[in-house]
Amino acid sequence: MNIIRWLTFPFRYSFSKFKRKIGKLGQARMELFLAFGNEREIFIKGRVIEAYKQSKPSDKKNALQNILASIRRYAGSSISGARIKLVYQGMEEILVSNEEGLFEKRLIKDAPKKGQSDIAYLTLLEDEGLKAEEKTAFAEISRISAHHTTGIISDIDDTIIISHATSLGKKLWLSVSKNAYTRRPFPGVSEFYEHLTQQGQHPVFYVSSSDWNLFDLIQDFLKYRNIPEGPLLLKDPHVNLRNIWKSGGGNHDHKLEKISLIMSLFPQMKFILTGDSGQHDPELYTEIIEKFPDRVKAVYIRRIKKEDEERENLLNQYNPEIPIAWVQHSSEAIAHAKNFL
Repeated sequence: MNIIRWLTFPFRYSFSKFKRKIGKLGQARMELFLAFGNEREIFIKGRVIEAYKQSKPSDKKNALQNILASIRRYAGSSISGARIKLVYQGMEEILVSNEEGLFEKRLIKDAPKKGQSDIAYLTLLEDEGLKAEEKTAFAEISRISAHHTTGIISDIDDTIIISHATSLGKKLWLSVSKNAYTRRPFPGVSEFYEHLTQQGQHPVFYVSSSDWNLFDLIQDFLKYRNIPEGPLLLKDPHVNLRNIWKSGGGNHDHKLEKISLIMSLFPQMKFILTGDSGQHDPELYTEIIEKFPDRVKAVYIRRIKKEDEERENLLNQYNPEIPIAWVQHSSEAIAHAKNFL
């Protein structure tokens, strides 16, 4: 579905602008994705799209119903140039959505005193061509101590959720024919992550190449499968009318950017990295170890491809002191973690 969205971007972008200009744009919906940070700094992210009706996921839904829901999820037009007023701790600022409707802000703001609310208010500013479904939304800021010792940075596809990312046909079918309640996790994932987080004591940050259209699906999946929740940092399309035909090549630089953001927000935290060998996680985590040599506590790679010996050697050679576990089943990861943590 990402490919279809990228290929249709010029049409959707132009049509959305045209509808807004003539006053025929449907109601605009503001979605909030991220509102987290440490004691002194926060990061907020969301998007503005044309509102669409979506049925609630259920384990009773059949493939056709899920396909229709996927089409609705991806058919909505992102709204560029929308203005959002951010109000937080007496500060006001106007944010503007980009070509894919995304907006974000990183702020230096101390956490309020204990017992006081920590809420940011975002108001979608209407104009002649833009009417809000709901004008104002609030984001409760999740503050994680910068002095916390341990965190987990996790991939999603083929790490916790079975996605068949190396097979385009299988991946596409799973993406459109299943929902949050019918997608399957790898057996034992919930127990493994409960152990890594020490029953929720340590935070988890999910960094994935899935795009923001799947935010609600992934969030619901984690809740339904009893997998620890945490900030979801998904892929920004980074597309415009000039580079649309170059998009979708599988570049994972965005994951390095987002992991670097997490590292900068929590400079004293050491991280356990979890991923899979289906795509670029071993190479990405090798780069993370090079860039942040004292920040990686351990690495877990789910072995998807059989021919991974060379990649294992590459990841292992940079810092032999970092425990690196290549596992095929969650039970192996759990056994390793019990001895290590």
